[in-house]
Amino acid sequence: MAIPSNEQEEKELQEELDRAQRELTILYNISNAMRTTLELNHILYIILTGVTSHSGLGFNRACLFLINKRERCLECKIVIGPDSGEQADKIWKYIKNANQDLEDLISADRIAYSTSQSGLFESLRALKIPLANDGTLLTSAYMNGSPLHIRKGMIDRYANDPLLQVFKTNELVIMPLKAKDKVNGLIIADNLFTQKPITSDDLRIFMMLANQAGLAIENSQLYEMVVHKSHTDSLTNLWNHGFFQHTLALELAKTRETNSALSLLIIDIDNFKQINDTYGHQNGDIILLELATILKDSSRDVDYVCRYGGEEFSMILTQTAREQAFLIAERIRERIAHHQFPKQPLFHNLTVTVSIGLATFPTDAQSQIELIARADKAMYIAKFAGKNRTSVCDAESS
Repeated sequence: MAIPSNEQEEKELQEELDRAQRELTILYNISNAMRTTLELNHILYIILTGVTSHSGLGFNRACLFLINKRERCLECKIVIGPDSGEQADKIWKYIKNANQDLEDLISADRIAYSTSQSGLFESLRALKIPLANDGTLLTSAYMNGSPLHIRKGMIDRYANDPLLQVFKTNELVIMPLKAKDKVNGLIIADNLFTQKPITSDDLRIFMMLANQAGLAIENSQLYEMVVHKSHTDSLTNLWNHGFFQHTLALELAKTRETNSALSLLIIDIDNFKQINDTYGHQNGDIILLELATILKDSSRDVDYVCRYGGEEFSMILTQTAREQAFLIAERIRERIAHHQFPKQPLFHNLTVTVSIGLATFPTDAQSQIELIARADKAMYIAKFAGKNRTSVCDAESS
């Protein structure tokens, strides 16, 4: 029996109202969540949780690429989604049984977060897409600034695309993230495991979410720039003394928890007062900048290079025992001693050397104050022993 037209219209209207209410609730919850933090990684996690959660847009998988301005490329920052159908079933059953909403997933549930360390994330993290108008899927979405929906019947045309070489799927959407009409990132999402088609309604609400997400990312990046500036030395752009003290405390706490080692280098430029008196303070600043570059280039991702004060620098070498730290210190010392300074008449035949003091936690010290004092004393021993050398703390004689 056919439903009378007025009843059919009422039913369709009610369905439309219910859908609109659900969409508004999703956007409201995600928007509220994004306002709780300015920390970029947390913002990205909230965005992708909103895209993938059952109480959000409900996509099976999503990954987020941001613009790397320095290297002029797109690079993957986070992935949320299972690696297999079996893993997907386990995650969704757990979330359903736990009766978790979006707020629960963001603040408490760690299952979604752990999948960002999946094999897919590792593969995508290695993928860097140059910002060139080369016709690839990601650069096309970036250049055009509009959503790109690749349907099942179209996917084979892009089989050789760099993204699809890693992100295997049969349908996807690429959604640009914008702030003030400038694209600052892209989200790629699909329904690989449920095979649910991506509809025009999905795209519409996804675009509304992306508009909020792009602004949240820009605000977070501006905040991080301000924080970074407050923690860096104005001349060398290395971390400043305040950051050094704060970070050393945090890293020592981690070292205690993991029962590992941390080494500290105090690095002092030999005869710097004489260099300033001979060449002037402006040229002394050039030498400080050159040494800062050498130290930064000689450091690892897990290290912290800081301007300790005046002509002194410090390096926090995390997860590093004395023997390895000594090799690092000697490599830095020799690199500085053989460095060719800018070709200026003033610097003709100028050789700059450093004296380095090394102390290791917990071998040489049991506290932050003690570790700094031991490294500083070792540096002065290197000075008195003839300069241009690395001295290792002798805990027994300290």
